[in-house]
Amino acid sequence: MNTRTINSGFSIFFMIGIVLAIFSCTDKTKKSNKEDSKVTVYPSDVLPFMDKWKILLGDGTHKDDLIDYEKDNFFYVKNDGTTNWVVYKTPNSGITSRTSSNTRTELGQKTHWIPETGGKLTGTLKVQHVSTTGDATAASSFSVVIGQIHSDEGHENEPLKIYYKKFPGHTKGSVFWNYEINTKGDNIGRFDYSTAVWGYDFSMVGTSPTTYPDEPPNGIALGEEFSYEVHVDKGIMYLTFTSENHKTVQFTKSLVTSEFATKEDIPEQVIKVYANREKGGGVERESAYAGEKNYFKQGCYNQANGKSTKSETYNGDIAKQYANGSYAEVWFRKASLEESTKPIH
Repeated sequence: MNTRTINSGFSIFFMIGIVLAIFSCTDKTKKSNKEDSKVTVYPSDVLPFMDKWKILLGDGTHKDDLIDYEKDNFFYVKNDGTTNWVVYKTPNSGITSRTSSNTRTELGQKTHWIPETGGKLTGTLKVQHVSTTGDATAASSFSVVIGQIHSDEGHENEPLKIYYKKFPGHTKGSVFWNYEINTKGDNIGRFDYSTAVWGYDFSMVGTSPTTYPDEPPNGIALGEEFSYEVHVDKGIMYLTFTSENHKTVQFTKSLVTSEFATKEDIPEQVIKVYANREKGGGVERESAYAGEKNYFKQGCYNQANGKSTKSETYNGDIAKQYANGSYAEVWFRKASLEESTKPIH
């Protein structure tokens, strides 16, 4: 073999090496560009109505601008393999609002309205976790509020709280809604009247702190999707609850004319649940919430705390609470906030 042949062969191998190196660099660049192109999916990408809300998180963080905003372990997006969900998560103990002992990672509507004007809120969600500790005789134990109407005047009561509650050891929990009686005069005792949707209402409790009632046969399991629609129009509240495996349930309730204006009108349920509170009051003003400014709330308002429900809080250590089941977590994949339109029911 002569020198020319050797040099020719070397040149060919040299060129092949250069080409392979170029392809290798190109492939790495493509991978790098692909990784760099990964974009964070924010809650405002999943639920594009975030410009209408502000938020209070379970660590006390307030945020008014929710476009392209997230916070690890409290408010973020999770994909379950097919769908993006907005996660609202909050511990049993943390920093909360001035009017509550319960923590929340919850949206608050920026615009306020009176019942006569109204508005419309919808949500499609699944509750992933409620606190596994608490006193079963306390009605709020093991529960989370997933939607509200909140008054910003008077006693700052809540014409509506939509709950999910599940006792430890049960597969299925309950969905129910509470109407807070807007007490007359200076009597600011808080009295809720509860209505079951699927499962039990608020008044179903255990016979001892660690004894639970039977599992509700028509309840909703953790991770089971359901939807609600809250529509207030001309002073009337219309509620619709839907679930693939349950019968659709609808309710109608006036927010401008009281059903609880005399002592004789107060339901036995209310007297039973609040037996340890004020004995001589609790009647509602005749016009209920008429003319009061209200606003919607949505997310994860944990009802477990160390005081009223005796839930475990690990001295407020959030990481320990999350690690030991002392938290609530709710996922929404769809929601809307609109002005009032004529209800269909």
